Amino acid sequence: MAFTIPASLRALLPARWRRRKPRVAVVRLSGAIGAAPPFRPGLSIAGLAGPLEQAFATPHIAAVALVINSPGGSPAQSHLIHRRIRALAAGKKLPVYAFVEDVAASGGYMIACAADEIVADPTSLIGSIGVVSAGFGFDRLIERLGVDRRVHTQGEAKAMLDPFRPENPDDIVRLKQIQADVQDLFTTLVRGRRPTLDPNGENLFTGAVWTGRQALRLGLVDGLGDARSTLRARFGDEVQLVMVAEKRGSLVARLLRRANPGSTAGLAGAGLAGEALAVIEERAAWARFGL
Repeated sequence: MAFTIPASLRALLPARWRRRKPRVAVVRLSGAIGAAPPFRPGLSIAGLAGPLEQAFATPHIAAVALVINSPGGSPAQSHLIHRRIRALAAGKKLPVYAFVEDVAASGGYMIACAADEIVADPTSLIGSIGVVSAGFGFDRLIERLGVDRRVHTQGEAKAMLDPFRPENPDDIVRLKQIQADVQDLFTTLVRGRRPTLDPNGENLFTGAVWTGRQALRLGLVDGLGDARSTLRARFGDEVQLVMVAEKRGSLVARLLRRANPGSTAGLAGAGLAGEALAVIEERAAWARFGL
């Protein structure tokens, strides 16, 4: 005959004698990757190192879950975040699950590949495995305004892609070489983390995106669903999801961190212009996926 200890008494028992509910640490990764304005913080290794360490150090967890919603961004930051997740997973010997919400594209998908299993909503957008560089050309504008651009360098490539000068074909050749090298790293990483991809199947490295259902067929994800239902199915209905939040600090603190203490009013104005451009670029990154 089975004997059940009342909950009030079970709480008095030593921890090792209690039946623990399974726990999963959850980290939300939402936003463009890389530097961003203080009003719209981006994802970076500096901002995520602490939360990731905290997630993997959470006591008595069975796994770590990443909830991803990112259109991508900086290749370096994406790769650094990916590597940190893999290092922590290996050190703690914990499985990692990635759950895609709206989009895991470009660097967002690179981060998702740090997981042992990727689950997406059927309508999520997945992929964009490629490299893009975008900017603006102001050379004709400053010419109309009667402004001269004066640049003095040591090193012929030091002022590569200067937006205030006409585009230089040699700069484009060099840029393409850099992009090709980053693309090779990205492709190798995806193939290494997704060994079931069909080498003779559809070319997945063109920068195209697919829905979650299409991505499942192509092997870019492992299943369809959401974090709560999938983790309950995997670890039981009593699984506890332990949310780990990034400590961003107050808005004032973020503004002060990004301010230049020695800036003049003119430089401050330039900083505001840079912030405005950063907002536009981030908005453009989301807009590419209809978001």
